[in-house]
Amino acid sequence: AVDRVTGGTLWANLHLLFWLSLIPVVTAWLGENFLAPWPVAAYGVVLLCAAVAFFILVRVLVRAHGPESAIARAIGHDWKGKVSVLIYALAIPLSFVAAWLACALYFGVAAIWIYPDRRIERVLILKDER
Repeated sequence: AVDRVTGGTLWANLHLLFWLSLIPVVTAWLGENFLAPWPVAAYGVVLLCAAVAFFILVRVLVRAHGPESAIARAIGHDWKGKVSVLIYALAIPLSFVAAWLACALYFGVAAIWIYPDRRIERVLILKDER
């Protein structure tokens, strides 16, 4: 779905990879201190930053290829991405009140992403048929 990569794309991808690289660290901390507020909040911060970094990467790709490009059509409104950011942002402060509920929200985000997202596949199939 992407025809070219710009410098901005590389930086946005590196930004996403940085946040993803912290997931094992906060997961280990959370595992050692299950349902403690600070590890739950830190886990949420890393997930939120990774979600924001993914959102930025998608916007950089769409801007580089134009609003009528295959990647723009495939991404569409990206409701899953927007809902994920919102839930993470709500769960972080909640972790200091009810850490178990914040973890349940993190699990809920994972659950909505379990169902495979076929948007890019559909756009590429349509592109190949033309």
